[in-house]
Amino acid sequence: MEMIEVTGNSVEDAISKGLKELDAQPGDVMVEVLEEPNTGLFGFGAKEARVRLVLIGKRTPAKPDIQDDDDEDDDDQYDDIADGMVEVSEDEYDEDARVGKEVLEELLDKMQIKGTVSVHRAEAESEEEEMHWMLNISGKNMNRLIGRRGETLSSLQYIVRLICSRRLQRRANVIIDAAGYKTGRSNRLRGLANRMAKQAVQQGRTITLEPMPPNERRIIHLTLRGRSDVTTRSVGEGRTRKVTIVPK
Repeated sequence: MEMIEVTGNSVEDAISKGLKELDAQPGDVMVEVLEEPNTGLFGFGAKEARVRLVLIGKRTPAKPDIQDDDDEDDDDQYDDIADGMVEVSEDEYDEDARVGKEVLEELLDKMQIKGTVSVHRAEAESEEEEMHWMLNISGKNMNRLIGRRGETLSSLQYIVRLICSRRLQRRANVIIDAAGYKTGRSNRLRGLANRMAKQAVQQGRTITLEPMPPNERRIIHLTLRGRSDVTTRSVGEGRTRKVTIVPK
């Protein structure tokens, strides 16, 4: 497991330096905030931010901005993650899967994005949850559809669910993925959660992870929920909200 510690004027600056040093992309690493920056009093006692970057997956090669949707050189960098998923045939679709696929294909057509939508079963994270359908988009230029840290993909999922819920007149149980990005990210987050929990116990201190969106924080909480040696808490507000792993 490759990791480095980096300092900077801000947490974002330190992360940027670390990514450059590791030659990695934001989705390839998890960040532990070791120390927040402090401006001190009149400049005295000022401290830089200090973070630890942990490489949690294979490095994703940086790609230039793509203008042509038919660019044959844009090989999908996430497809290998989705290889283990089993596609469900149409005769196994329920109403959620059928309507979800129709809505997603309509939106992709209006966005002029060429992609193939496959339907997979996404097992529930816990006994209290219902089974969801995973609608995975494959094709060229998927990194444009995913966006930074999956933000574009999350917005697309929100719109698809909104339209599906209107058509079904109830909540739609669909998750939108592109080239298996979410599946791979979830697997890496679970692995990281267990490694950081072990580190928290061994060092006897609280581990603070980087700010995450709600769905990623939830993966960390669920992964560690059954452990007797640590507890997890979310701290902060808005986009700066993050998970802390606390040894018992």
